[in-house]
Amino acid sequence: MMVRMFRRIRMTIIETGRSKRSARWRWWTTTRATLMLGLLLVAGRGAFSQNAAPTTPSALGASAPAASQEAAPQDAQTTVRVRVEIVDVPVTVLDKLGRPVLNLSKDDFRVLEANVPQTIKYFSREMRQPLRIGLILDTSNSARPALQFEKDSASEFVFNMLRGRSSKNQIFLQTFDATSSIIQDFTSDPEQLNEKIRLLKAGGGKALYDAIYFACRERMLTEPRTISARRVLVVISDGRDVQSEHSLEEAISMARRAETVIYTLDITAYGFHNPGNAVLDEIAAGTGGAAFYPLGETPGTDMATGHLSQGQIGDTSQNKGLGASTGIYSATRLVQMAESLDSIGRELNEQYSIQYTPLNTKADGTYRAIRVEVKRKGYTVRAKAGYFAPTEP
Repeated sequence: MMVRMFRRIRMTIIETGRSKRSARWRWWTTTRATLMLGLLLVAGRGAFSQNAAPTTPSALGASAPAASQEAAPQDAQTTVRVRVEIVDVPVTVLDKLGRPVLNLSKDDFRVLEANVPQTIKYFSREMRQPLRIGLILDTSNSARPALQFEKDSASEFVFNMLRGRSSKNQIFLQTFDATSSIIQDFTSDPEQLNEKIRLLKAGGGKALYDAIYFACRERMLTEPRTISARRVLVVISDGRDVQSEHSLEEAISMARRAETVIYTLDITAYGFHNPGNAVLDEIAAGTGGAAFYPLGETPGTDMATGHLSQGQIGDTSQNKGLGASTGIYSATRLVQMAESLDSIGRELNEQYSIQYTPLNTKADGTYRAIRVEVKRKGYTVRAKAGYFAPTEP
């Protein structure tokens, strides 16, 4: 059929050339024949392709992805992706007597990131975010005299922070000596936690930095980022470390990466110099928390309290006869430790929530230092020291 049509067109062209019609007619006839030939060739090519690959639903389905893949680069070039990062900064404000200040407004605060002022986007006087708390107890040999008081004050802290199984807060229990152990994972059940606390025993070396590093990496970082919760570690220890594999700087850096604030509570007895105090200060300050020293001041000058400070009754008997160095402690020690933990609990429940969108939008994974200031004088501000910027997926 195609051959006969081609011959017919060819004869038309020849006959047109022989005719005595005008040149204009010959031009028009030739052009029309040429167009007809082109249409036939296209039709023939389509018929050939149909014979070679029949049009079936499967054939159409296979060709659709190819078309979308060809169009994908153009779509990718025209797509605009915007990533908005909100930085959440819980803030504690204290007056000169150490009492929480709860009557400030957004205009009383100033937030700086890398010394660049930021615009506060959201502000609240009530913390609506639940707490994820890691309670870390020192169970090394050097902490043996204070262990019972650690356990009793920790139990009271657990009940205060959870207040029943319906609490949105959760606590995990960790101990450390030469190694770290998760005794109880995150739970909102105070009875379950306190049952584990009562069974704790002391013994072994001391690896404080590893304990902090482990808690932040294995528990705080594994919490889903979709859960909007404040992450806090409460470390009860004398601050000494003799065998950690990680350094103090590495422990603080991991806490910052896990967006975790650390509160420390010293267990050193009255009248004893503790080189670990500087470590506890650095841990707390480096993460936006606070260091508590419940036994840092002498409760009295008589023997009723069970403790006397150094130099009061002579070098041969200072603190020895009263049991301060042997672990025979009075009720004052427990009360002071419990009050310190209660202060931490009140602070966590009496914080401001400040959120802002950083002006630096680079997703480079760098650490960004934060400073929160109160425009009024005479106030102490506690807030996290910074955060790690996100990275491109």
